[in-house]
Amino acid sequence: MKGKRRWYLVLILPFVGTLFPAFYNRAEPALFGVPFFYWYQCLWVLLTPVMMGIVVLGTRERDDV
Repeated sequence: MKGKRRWYLVLILPFVGTLFPAFYNRAEPALFGVPFFYWYQCLWVLLTPVMMGIVVLGTRERDDV
């Protein structure tokens, strides 16, 4: 069980990545004309479900049938 808990540490990344708006509250570097503030947040919206899927797969009980 202890090894499965380590997978949950992956979920800290989106939390910490968006915790300090002072870090990403700027316009540059822009991506296709979109200020950094917006595309950085949108990137986390896309990355977080991927990370959650990784955690689900890593913590899933396997049926060895």
